[in-house]
Amino acid sequence: MLAYIIRRIALMVPTILGIMLVSFVVIQFAPGGPVERVIAQLTGDDVSATQRVSGGGGDFSGGAQAQAPGVADAVNAKYRGAQGLDPAFIKELEKQFGFDKPPHERFLKMITSYAVFDFGRSYFRDISVLDLIAEKMPVSISLGLWMTLLTYLISIPLGIAKAVRDGSRFDVWTSAVVIVGYAIPSFLFAILLIILFAGGSFWDLFPLRGLTSDNFWQMSWPERIVDYLWHLVLPLTSMVLGAFATMTLLTKNSFLEEIRKQYVTTARMKGLSDNQVLYGHVFRNAMLIVIAGFPGAFIAAFFSGSLLIETIFSLDGLGLLGFESVLNRDYPVVFATLYIFSLVGLVVGLVSDLTYMLVDPRIDFETREV
Repeated sequence: MLAYIIRRIALMVPTILGIMLVSFVVIQFAPGGPVERVIAQLTGDDVSATQRVSGGGGDFSGGAQAQAPGVADAVNAKYRGAQGLDPAFIKELEKQFGFDKPPHERFLKMITSYAVFDFGRSYFRDISVLDLIAEKMPVSISLGLWMTLLTYLISIPLGIAKAVRDGSRFDVWTSAVVIVGYAIPSFLFAILLIILFAGGSFWDLFPLRGLTSDNFWQMSWPERIVDYLWHLVLPLTSMVLGAFATMTLLTKNSFLEEIRKQYVTTARMKGLSDNQVLYGHVFRNAMLIVIAGFPGAFIAAFFSGSLLIETIFSLDGLGLLGFESVLNRDYPVVFATLYIFSLVGLVVGLVSDLTYMLVDPRIDFETREV
């Protein structure tokens, strides 16, 4: 077991390097980097862009933030309304963002810094990347963990019930509900919930913005818990709909496949009850595929799956942060979130494999090839 864990951890290093290298190479060919974006805004008399430049960009490879005092004043005085920018100023801007070095040096510096979790500072926000991620983390933790928990609590019992009653009226009606839930995009269902229950056209029962009320810190602890859960109802309902449909069908099909195997018939012939067969023999085998899907479900719920929901319900989490960073070419934030979530995905995958042993002790990791 220990040897397997060490091999898996050692394999994470080249995997992370490969992910970051491919992403870094793709970024090099992407048009409109941060320097071009700032130049376009400056030549368009965008005062806010000059303020961002004077506030400091930074080397996206994780180094210290470069300061350019007086740059905004120079731009306002010398270049406002001009057809172009002074090449010396552009060179200074490239140095400020760290693009005065060749790509391989920037990549090496980035990886070296990321190895010690030094992600530098955001290009366009006066804050370190780690502080920015920590600021958005509570929203994503709330959505991701609650969604994963609710999905498994609903899907596993429902999937088992559908497998046991395969072909019955219960199975047919629940399948219809599951398929409809899967077919409706979560963001459309979110809009429908807002129209119905958040003061859109009918009832005004649930809050529309944020995870807490404005007077949250003035409430008692029981009131805070209720307020927090009350704010989660609509976004979680929207997110769980599609996820629970997928997991329910996966659970049902997994149990059906095991129920039809010969060892189940043999167990019944020995006089075991249906519950003894189902939970003593079928359960641990059928649950393996459900557990295998946990890492992907967790990562999707924690990050990418919540982007549209965060936008609709004005929840400032990591999904929205990553999307805005890509649009703004804020590379320190883009690469930092990619690195962190790739690392989390690999770790969760290892934890998922180790969980197999708890479900079925017959699995031997010592003889398994990585």
